[in-house]
Amino acid sequence: MNKSELIDAIAAESGLTKADATKALNGFIKATSQALKAGDKLALTGFGSFSVAERPARDGRNPKSGEVIKIAAKNVIKFKAGSELTDNVN
Repeated sequence: MNKSELIDAIAAESGLTKADATKALNGFIKATSQALKAGDKLALTGFGSFSVAERPARDGRNPKSGEVIKIAAKNVIKFKAGSELTDNVN
């Protein structure tokens, strides 16, 4: 499912117009991005939770040449599915 298909599904389930569903989805994405950037955790009961974890710098290896390279530290987004979502999928 891509973004436009998700917008169509949101509009159909909620009774919103596609324009309103687009605004709602874009608002959710923006608010989630801002919260994670600020280091907050976002928990949606029954659905899951988003959090940010720091991945430390490390040494890697170029598989073609075998040369050791430095991989920089970075923040990664983690998602943990909630029990209701897990039950619906299984």
